[in-house]
Amino acid sequence: MSDAKLAYMPATEMARLVRSKELSPVDLVRNALARIDEVNPALNCFCFSFPEEALEKARAAEAAVMAGDDLGPLHGVPFAIKDLTPTRGKRTTLGSYVYENWVPDFDAVIVQRMNAAGGIMVGKTTTPEFAHSGFCHSPLWGVTRNPWNTERTPGGSSGGSGAAVATGCAALAEGTDMLGSVRIPAAYCGIVGLKPSLGRIPMDILPSVFDTISHFGPLTRTVDDAALMLGVVQGPDERDILSLSPSIDVPLPLSGDVRGRRIALSLDFGFFAIDEDVASNTRAAASALGDAGAQVEEVELGWTRELVDAGWDLWNVFIASYFGQHLEEWRDRMDPQVVDQMEAGFAISAVDYKRLEYVRTRVWRDLVTLFESHDALLCPTASTPPPDAEAVDTDFFEVDSDGLFHGLELTGVFNLVAPCPALSVPSGFTVDGLPTSLQVVGRRHDDVGALNIGKALERQRPWHNCHPEL
Repeated sequence: MSDAKLAYMPATEMARLVRSKELSPVDLVRNALARIDEVNPALNCFCFSFPEEALEKARAAEAAVMAGDDLGPLHGVPFAIKDLTPTRGKRTTLGSYVYENWVPDFDAVIVQRMNAAGGIMVGKTTTPEFAHSGFCHSPLWGVTRNPWNTERTPGGSSGGSGAAVATGCAALAEGTDMLGSVRIPAAYCGIVGLKPSLGRIPMDILPSVFDTISHFGPLTRTVDDAALMLGVVQGPDERDILSLSPSIDVPLPLSGDVRGRRIALSLDFGFFAIDEDVASNTRAAASALGDAGAQVEEVELGWTRELVDAGWDLWNVFIASYFGQHLEEWRDRMDPQVVDQMEAGFAISAVDYKRLEYVRTRVWRDLVTLFESHDALLCPTASTPPPDAEAVDTDFFEVDSDGLFHGLELTGVFNLVAPCPALSVPSGFTVDGLPTSLQVVGRRHDDVGALNIGKALERQRPWHNCHPEL
């Protein structure tokens, strides 16, 4: 059996104890692999694990510690990589039969940097096909489930990573976020997820280096761990023309000081239907930040469903353009929603696609005005607790008689304005024991500011100390 104390130890603490020779990387990795074996039959969050290689690297890491070698900031820390992200010499399937046997001959930049920092990859985590969904099931790997209630989804598309971190299988996991695919699993699994500023972490895995909605981001159990991982993997790289230079200073530990910070709160953007427990926990989280010294003010954004529709159109074109070449040959073995999205993407004209930038521009101008008087914006990450594990995104496009939109996530709008970092942190639990989450949206490129607000909330309401009974 795995050791719960090791499984749920923060990555910052793991790295510190390894450096001081108080904790063996071998023990950490062996424990992570045991935890995967315990959890995966129920959750299906890993499609691959690498016990022999991970233990070999752990033994080498232990030898380096004992020899007094220079150690990286993640030395000996177990981490997981999403099955969308290329890993050299290891199958990377994208959750699709199309790529079932693809073995890349390269590592993505983020993987290179995690390895170079001394981290040890223990496995690859499940994703819906081509990371297309806010749920996590695929034709190739089946349904991934939520550790707080296995009838519910862990969210998508980085759902395997979210469930892996929430259950202590890995201290850190990588996710990709195009319309919320890091923050959604963070919200539904009760952990921390960061969509950093566009280009903060080089994005080098797409056919285009000019994509403006796509991000890598950390999934962790604490905000300091998210800051640790961001500090390791950030920084410019010529493989991503949009990568940001120079790197930023990410202090550890984060101060969590929000005294005097002016923070805006929008519960529903003006058009979302919000679950009562989510609303209550969002207000309680905002109040806790007020107790920490922030000035929190509720604002009316007056946004409409056009934001969701624009994001969905953008996403359909994304799926069609990057993966649609496989449709004719693989249609019968693809997720039906992927097929529908591809066909919808093909039907959008170039002119209509360009006009989506008008919506993005209006959102950006609204935020420019908001951030003239406020340091950040708060809102729920998701409008409801985790829904059914086998549902699909299009089950949640209803508008009720009051004109409220019953969608799931309030995340995609902040991919439309990608320079703004967006952090998901736990806000509490529903009466049924399911996690809820607060989204912290920072000013353009102010990743550390968003992280500090998250740290302040974590300090006031330490929900990260709660773990699923699995």
